[in-house]
Formats: sequence, structure tokens, C-alpha cells
Amino acid sequence: MKDILIGGENGAKVIMNAAMGNRHGMISGAIGTGKTVTLQILAEGFSRLGVPVFLADIKGDLSGITSPGQTHEKISERLEKIGLTDFQPRGNPAVFWDIFAKTGHPVRTTISDMGPLLLSNLLELNDTQTGVLYSCFKIADDNGLLLLDLKDLCAMIAWMGEEAKQLQAEYGNISAASLGAIQRQLLVLEAQGAEYFFGEPAIELADFCKTDFSGNGVISILDATELTTKSPRLYATFLLWLLAELFETLPEVGDGDCPKLVLFFDEAHLLFDQAPKVLIDKIEQIVRLIRSKGVGVYFISQSPLDIPEDILGQLGLKIQHALRAFTPKDHQTVRSVAATFRRNPAIDTEAAIQELKNGEALVSVLNKDGSPAPVERILIRPPESQIGPISNQQREEIMRRSPFSGRYAQEVDRESAYELLKKKAQRQAEAAAEEALTKQHSGNTSTRTARGTRSRGRQSVGEALLTSAARSIGSTVGRQIIRGIMGSLLGGRRA
Repeated sequence: MKDILIGGENGAKVIMNAAMGNRHGMISGAIGTGKTVTLQILAEGFSRLGVPVFLADIKGDLSGITSPGQTHEKISERLEKIGLTDFQPRGNPAVFWDIFAKTGHPVRTTISDMGPLLLSNLLELNDTQTGVLYSCFKIADDNGLLLLDLKDLCAMIAWMGEEAKQLQAEYGNISAASLGAIQRQLLVLEAQGAEYFFGEPAIELADFCKTDFSGNGVISILDATELTTKSPRLYATFLLWLLAELFETLPEVGDGDCPKLVLFFDEAHLLFDQAPKVLIDKIEQIVRLIRSKGVGVYFISQSPLDIPEDILGQLGLKIQHALRAFTPKDHQTVRSVAATFRRNPAIDTEAAIQELKNGEALVSVLNKDGSPAPVERILIRPPESQIGPISNQQREEIMRRSPFSGRYAQEVDRESAYELLKKKAQRQAEAAAEEALTKQHSGNTSTRTARGTRSRGRQSVGEALLTSAARSIGSTVGRQIIRGIMGSLLGGRRA
């Protein structure tokens, strides 16, 4: 049987059956109570079993999972209390990733692959604005325009504004106010560094599902230290996109002796804060069904109550570190958290949650039949890898030896909505200039007058874009949009 030792005390051990690894889990507790170390020992355990791991490094101290740990008096004391005799300091195979491409390989996806639902949440759009964004994707699909990066989306939004009346019959009302709101939010998103995330080459999800030559699962570490402070909403949207993409692309495998991939989502409350109900419902559905793809999802947060109740009820493994209760609301939280565990007559769960020391936890695993085991109070085992970050030189060496070194380094800007609309605008402008020159030489004044009247009617794509560009030059927002007025954003799925 494949299993993962979580911890124990006085010779009694709590072991997680790896076959239950795709039943998901939760690590919770106050700041500084040991959640990161618990995440580390679980990631180690899965890697040893040949299960690839994806985790987000929020504090910047999980890079140590790549290097062997050091023996220490306190570690030896804990090993003795747990009764662990086969402890072996060692590192784990890992790959570093970073959306900003500073401390890891770049991670990108396209606007089309992100889709209007997640993108509207990222842009914090209301229902009306979300409907306009859906129309934007539909118009792009109907016209064969790929939406790959932010400049593509800016170009589409600008063109829709100029052609709103003509588009209304087929796509419904497209209000200038909604388009303006989307444009402003796109500028905010760009300022937060989202241009690094949207583009090509897009990440291949198979690169998160690798094993090394020894059969150990490779641990993919996303450096989220800057991401969560600079753009926490982009961090949350990326994790939700990853979850949705895995669900859509991975084959059905059912229950096996261990998962095919496990994901650790730190600061999990960010995934659900201010998310619309339609998105939360979608997440709940994916979490419930993705276990059939062999994927386990583990949320890390200060309180289990940060997770929507319907999702919390699907989590099999529960590891609770200490919570402090200083106010009536805190006491209510502790009581609610205690109620999520299966009762153990030997433990006052509510009292224990407030008494736990650093490195201690209340743990409930799933039995072989899928039922929750009674809660146990244990010491979390020490990780075999280093606690704390490695040096910058060590990180650079690991990146240099990575099988993905250079694969995603060079950004590609292929022909998409931006380029196609720009070419069309240029052709329209050239044709208009040639026609004007011909009319001028013919000396037909009445024809010129008629043409001038017609030009005040419906504009061509090129004329609309040029007009939009001219009108945009007066303001800061306008200057931002003009830079990417021909961008490559629309499209269906990745071509």
C-alpha cells in the first residue's frame, strides 16, 4: 500500500492512504503555526510516490524542498517522539516557474484560453460589462480573429466602440460606458504586470505532470511572492484557470493507488473573495469532478471557513493547526472549525485547536472505505528537505539544468487580431486615398460631395480603427489604448 506519513506521537502514527489523495484536502491555521512545513511534507510524500506536484510559494521559503535538510537537535527529538526511524535528509526534483519570469521559467496563457468568465472576474466587471465581454469573444470568433494578448483585446474593444450601432442588430446592445469600463480595467491589469501572463508560447500543462529518471514526481514551484502582493486577483485567476484547464484536458482515470497530480493552493481565500456566484458554482463543480481525472486539490488558508461550504464538504484530508480566540467572533470560528472533524471521545477538539503548539496539528484522514477517521492530535513529522529558501545561486543552477530552460524564454507575437485589424485598416486607408485622388482628377464635384455624405454613414473596419485612434490621443487612457490599438486578443481556443 502506498501511503504518506503525516506525523504522530509516542509511537502512534497518522498515515494518509495515497489512494485517497485525489479526495482533496485542507491545511489551515493561524500565521506562524506550521502550515508551510505541513505543505512541504505532503509535497515530499507525493513526490516520493511518483506523483507530480504543483504548489504556489507565497512566502518564498519553499525552494528549500530541492535540497537535503540538516540534522538538528530539535528534529532528532521530534523524530524520537513520533517513532520515525527511517528519516533520510534529501532533496526533491523541482522546476521553478514565475509569471514575471524573474525567478523561474515564464508562465503564459492566451486571452482566448482564459475565456470571458475568468477574465471578467479578473477585471472585476459587473453583469452588464461581462455580457459585453462575452460579445467581444463571440465577435472575434465569428471573424476568425485570435485573442492572444492584451493589445488584441484593446483593439477589439476600441473597434466595437466605433461599430457599436452596426453590431447591435446581431450581438445586442454594446454600451460605450461598458466598453470604457473594460478599457480602464485593462489598463489597471497591464500596470499590475498581466502583459507578462497573456501571450505565447503558452504553457503546456503536461510540463506540470513530469517525473524524473528515478520515478519521483517533479515538484513545480510557482514563485508567487510578488504576484500575491502586486496582483492577488491575477494569482487567484491563474489558479482557477489551471484547475479548469486540467479538468478539460486530462483523461478520465478513476480511482487508483495514488493521484496523477496534486495541486497546493496557498492563500486559498483569494480564490473566492468577491468571486461571483456563477464562478464559485463552476469551481465547486470542477473540484467535485476533477478527482475522476486523478487530480487532488489541497487548499491552504488560515481558517477552513475561508472555503465555501459546498467545497469544504468535499475535502477528505483535514489538517488543522492552532487558531487563537480573542473575540466572540474568534470563539465562534473555533467552534465551527471543531465541528468539521469527526469526533474523537479522547479529544476536546474545540479546546485542542486553541492549545496546539507550533508543529502540532489536529488531523483527520480518510479510511480505505472513504469515511473520515476520528480526529487525532499529533506532531507533524519534520521534512527531509531543507526548511527555508535556497540561495539565489542554487536556484539559478537548478533553472540552468531544467529541461524547460529556454523553451518559454522567447516571447512569440504571431499574427492575430491586432495585426489583422491593422492590415485591414491600412488597406482601407490606401483604397480611400486612391479613390480620393481619382475623384480629384476627374473634377466631378457632385460625386465628391456624395461621397463625403456617405462617409458620414457606416465606417469600414479600417476607418473605425483610424477614427478611434485619432480620438484617443487626448488623454492618458487614450494614449495607453493607442499603443495597442491593433492588438492580438480575440479568437476561440488556442490555434
